[in-house]
Amino acid sequence: PRDEQKLLTRVFPGTHPTEAETAVWNQVSAVLEEAHGILAELQSYNGAGQEIREAIQNPSDLQLQEKAWNAVCPLVAKLKRFYEFSLRLENALRSLLEALTSPPYAPMQHLEREQALAKQFAEILHFTLSFDELKMTNPAIQNDFSYYRRTISRNRLNNQQLDAENEVNNEMANRMSLFYAEATPMLKTLSNATTKFVSENKTLPIEDTTDCLSTMACVCRVMLETPEYRCRFTNTDTMLFCMRVMVGVIILYDHVHPVGAFAKTSKIDMKGCIKVLKEQDSNSVEGLLNALRYTTRHLNDDSTSKQIRAMLQ
Repeated sequence: PRDEQKLLTRVFPGTHPTEAETAVWNQVSAVLEEAHGILAELQSYNGAGQEIREAIQNPSDLQLQEKAWNAVCPLVAKLKRFYEFSLRLENALRSLLEALTSPPYAPMQHLEREQALAKQFAEILHFTLSFDELKMTNPAIQNDFSYYRRTISRNRLNNQQLDAENEVNNEMANRMSLFYAEATPMLKTLSNATTKFVSENKTLPIEDTTDCLSTMACVCRVMLETPEYRCRFTNTDTMLFCMRVMVGVIILYDHVHPVGAFAKTSKIDMKGCIKVLKEQDSNSVEGLLNALRYTTRHLNDDSTSKQIRAMLQ
C-alpha cells in the first residue's frame, strides 16, 4: 500500500523524537544503550566447559573442584545480568506498546507520528533476535548454569554455604533456569509481555496492537524485496536489521492474534516474508527461519496452508 511505501522512506533513517515522544524515548533509550554491552558480553561468552569436565572426571580432587567453581561463578553473575536485563527490556517494550497503540490514532497514524518510537521498537526486536541467535548456538550457557545449581545443592546437603548464593538465591536461580531453558528466551519474554499487554488492556481493540505489528512486518518485507530500497542498504547489517525486525513482529503477532500470522485471514503476507528470507544467504537467515519454525504458536494449526508449511520445512 502507498501509505506503507511513504512510511518506508522515513522510519529507518536516524529519527529524532518529537516533544510528545521524549519521555518514553528517554526511558527506552537508556535500555537500548545497555543492549550493545549485553550482546558483546554474550558474544564473548566461552563458558567453563574445560574446568567443569576436569572437576567431574576427578571428583575427589578438591583443587579441581575449586577451580571449576571459581570459573563458573563470574559466568553465572553474567547470566544473572542478562536475565535482569530481559526484565528491563520487557518494561521498555510495554511503554512502547502503550505509546504506539493509544487512542485516538490508528496504528498507521501512530507509526507516522511517532517514528522515533517505531525505530526503537524495531531496535528492541533486532537486539532480541540477535541475543537469541547467539544463545541458541552456545550450549555452554546451560551447561555452566546446571553445574552451578548441582554444586549448590550438593553443598547444601553437606551444610556448606557458598558465597555465590548471596549473588543468586534459590528463587532467582529458578527463574533463570526457566529463562535459559527456552530456545529463544528474549523473544519468549517479549511475546509473553505483548500477550499480557493485550489481555490487561481490555478496552483497547486487539487489532490496534496486531495492526501495528503487521504494518511493521509489511514495511520490512517491502524494504527487503524492492530493488530501489535495497540498493540504499549500504551494508549487510541493515539487511539483517530489517530481517530480524520482520521476524520479530511476525512472532509477536502470532502470539497475540487469535488466529495467528499463518492463517489466510492474517494481515501479514507470510509467503512473501518467508520468500524474502529464503533469498538471502542461508548462514545469515537459518536462525531466523528456526525462530519462525519453533517459537511461533500457530504454524502447525490446521488453518496454516500446506504451502507455507512446506516453505518452512
